[in-house]
Amino acid sequence: MAELKLSESRDLTRIERIGAHSHIRGLGLDSALEARDVSEGMVGQTAARKAAGVILQMIKEGKIAGRAVLLAGQPGTGKTAIAMGMAKSLGLETPFAMLAGSELFSLEMGKTEALMQAFRKAIGVRIKEETEIIEGEVVEVQIDRPAVAGAASKTGKLTLKTTEMETVYDLGAKMIEALGKEKVQSGDVVAIDKASGKITKVGRSFSRSRDYDAMGPSVKLVQCPDGELQKRKEVVHCVTLHEIDVINSRTQGFLALFTGDTGEIRSEVREQIDTKVAEWREEGKAEIVPGVLFIDEVHMLDIECFSFLNRALENEMAPILVVATNRGITTIRGTNYKSPHGIPIDLLDRLLIITTQPYTEGEIRKILDIRSQEEEVEMSEEAKHLLTKIGVDASLRYAIHLITAAALACQKRKGKIVEMEDINRVYHLFLDVKRSTQYLMEYQSQYMFNDADEDDNNAMQS
Repeated sequence: MAELKLSESRDLTRIERIGAHSHIRGLGLDSALEARDVSEGMVGQTAARKAAGVILQMIKEGKIAGRAVLLAGQPGTGKTAIAMGMAKSLGLETPFAMLAGSELFSLEMGKTEALMQAFRKAIGVRIKEETEIIEGEVVEVQIDRPAVAGAASKTGKLTLKTTEMETVYDLGAKMIEALGKEKVQSGDVVAIDKASGKITKVGRSFSRSRDYDAMGPSVKLVQCPDGELQKRKEVVHCVTLHEIDVINSRTQGFLALFTGDTGEIRSEVREQIDTKVAEWREEGKAEIVPGVLFIDEVHMLDIECFSFLNRALENEMAPILVVATNRGITTIRGTNYKSPHGIPIDLLDRLLIITTQPYTEGEIRKILDIRSQEEEVEMSEEAKHLLTKIGVDASLRYAIHLITAAALACQKRKGKIVEMEDINRVYHLFLDVKRSTQYLMEYQSQYMFNDADEDDNNAMQS
């Protein structure tokens, strides 16, 4: 009989891919906003991280809108890493929207509309709502099932108690089904939303903790609620202005968020939403949470986008804008004029500029250590030293790319630890920019459409 091969089962609940910035957990600052040398995946760039920490404090206080920050520096000096560190430090409740400059030109909508949607994604609204709930410990669940199937619907009674009172509730078919889904039994502490009928199991009462000899780790023991069974509770929902725009501008409403095709949103819809949110703020029902909009490769924007940004930053609903570029003095897209970083002078004047410096040899070594740990690659000291030298001579990004490649070369020779020979092998397999350029210079006559060909053709024509 043929042997049955069982397919290898994988845990699909947590699939984590290692990205370029997956090792970053925050900005690596202490309570006094001083940058630690190596912390939360960040290495060096102490001045830039301190400055980002000050901006972060400003965002958390949420009092100042429409401030803009420019992260400027050479390629591979950690500009996007600082922006990612800011996003991680802000937490989940503060909106953080990311956008690449070139994205605006590939969308099926106007550039300014895409920018406006990005701005609205970066502004959160914390809506407070009061709901009536019934909270108590389940004393008894009694369900009467009809003798003949389909003759009548199920009926039942639910007895709930607090430390002061006890009440019996009649149950309908929907509530019986909800209790069954949540697997509610006597001794559980439950909360029932009166408006929607949603049942939430809070935990198990301490008084019934000895009912079983053993309980799973997920069982939470709580005190029996005190006071009355019916209580008013404040619930807080966090949404972005863009989500409210989409819900109100589409016929399918809330489902439009899942279709992804939001399209252009009319300015009248936005004005009505802004008016409504302003009313809620005055009544104390809602508060604005200004977030962060991060635009990478900002030099890719054109003069129309820069003019729009100038106007949008003056709005009181504007988020904190963080932009990054690696360009020097270059042409502003859409014009023939040159400007620092390819950004018009009037917008540059509004920006707080944070510069990043090239990494030192020691910092490159620390970054390579962190990346090796993140990619789960064991490397000998000599190999790390060689990789650091490559990082200094070629580029940090090239050295990081060689980590996994060297690990695969090591695996091929059935080794456990990456040695110098593995680094050497992949170094000769994959060229860096300098060696590739040198190769092109040597053999450019054999490539198509090179400058040498053009010179020959011009000579022939003359």
